[in-house]
Amino acid sequence: MRSFDSLDRLEPGMPIVFAGNRVSRVSAELAARFAAGDALLVVPDTGELLHVPKAVHELVTDCVSRAVAAFSALEGVGDAAISQFFEAFAARLADDAVWAHVVRDNALDVTSAQQRGRSTTRLAVSDTMRSAMIEGLRGWISAPSRRGELLETVEHSGFRTELRGAALGVVGFVFEGRPNVLADATGVLRGGNSVVFRIGSDALRTAQALMQHALVPALHAAGLPNDAVVLIPSAEHAAGWALFSDARLSLLVARGSGSAVAALGGLARQAGVPASLHGEGGAWMVAAASAQADVFGQGVLLSLDRKVCNTLNTCCIVRTRAAELVPVLLENLEQAAALRKQPFKLHVARGSESWLPEALFQRTVRLLRASGECTEPQAELLEVDALGREWEWEEAPEISLVVVDDVDQAVALFNRYSPRFIASLISGDDAEHERFYASTHAPFVGDSLTRWVDGQYALRKPELGLSNWQHGRLFGRGGILSGDTVFSIRTRYLSR
Repeated sequence: MRSFDSLDRLEPGMPIVFAGNRVSRVSAELAARFAAGDALLVVPDTGELLHVPKAVHELVTDCVSRAVAAFSALEGVGDAAISQFFEAFAARLADDAVWAHVVRDNALDVTSAQQRGRSTTRLAVSDTMRSAMIEGLRGWISAPSRRGELLETVEHSGFRTELRGAALGVVGFVFEGRPNVLADATGVLRGGNSVVFRIGSDALRTAQALMQHALVPALHAAGLPNDAVVLIPSAEHAAGWALFSDARLSLLVARGSGSAVAALGGLARQAGVPASLHGEGGAWMVAAASAQADVFGQGVLLSLDRKVCNTLNTCCIVRTRAAELVPVLLENLEQAAALRKQPFKLHVARGSESWLPEALFQRTVRLLRASGECTEPQAELLEVDALGREWEWEEAPEISLVVVDDVDQAVALFNRYSPRFIASLISGDDAEHERFYASTHAPFVGDSLTRWVDGQYALRKPELGLSNWQHGRLFGRGGILSGDTVFSIRTRYLSR
């Protein structure tokens, strides 16, 4: 058996080889921070060097070890007990005394995030979020488990083979500023899996309150292992890097900003662990020559109620209808903004500006950003190759607009520049819809609003995340990840 030396120090300028023939060099700052026992990780796509202190690495390793032991213990736990967990968890969230603890700690998280100029759009808990979490948990109470389910039988002469569902293992999650994900993601327990969470500093207090006052008591009430759900008690980014580099995990799920999610995905692939990434978002809408103005306007309005990954981000209008439909777009942008008591922000692809009033480019507006209020032009020019940029707005609806020759050009722009996520075509031509569906490289395609792309809305089950096709099409599953899609398959030979 080969032995390896340990990396116990770094020198400024030290070359670190990655991806076979590429080199990153250690900065002086990184060399000064690195100590014996620390780990150095390389993001394979970018060469970024990531430092994981020894204490963080040991903490994460321990959390995963506990979840691994809990997964083995779950093999002896029946489906009825798991149902009891979801029932108890939902009941505790519905308890006003329990929820008061969550609200109190969430207020501290929100205040801290605001002081640091962070977005709080999806951080602040609300009665709506609470109801959605309870509804999702109750949905898992009676949901069938894939564990032991007979999926297929193949009969032979004198024997048969059976394919049966089985638990997958330990699932690791990293998510930022979304307390509801902690409740939603416990859906993986339905199939006998355990889970390890790492949540960012924005929502860590809220997550700890949910664990202490609702989730852990529900585990105890149902007789499930204490570590069937583990929350890593660290807000360090390095904790997420260490988690996504642990080969003992069976699936890794990341939700957050595009660059951070991409780095985590690279680490997971490097460790040989399947990853479900939910980073770059933003939906595209195309208004065809046959689009009805009222249908288009309603689609725009309903797709801008709030900023999430399936919010309308880029609008393409066919040139022959631009004179009529650009004003419809502006009218509904204005209406969506008014509902949030804010102005709107428009980015116009270079070459499309002639279809808009010049006053929009000259007018300045006060916009509420994560960093606070700022003054900006209401409309600005955008290079065509930036059409895929997702606008992370707080309260003021913000989109990009491009006027195209035809639907085919819109599809070509989507396939080239977008994260290949959501595409919607407003058209009265059935054949055009079929061509659009066939040629658009997106897992989600629709014919009106874009906000329908949501697991709880579209499939009536709590989602763990939505995947785009930015890094290729998904193998063997749809873009909506849910608790009941996290399973493995075992094959059995029976001679009688």
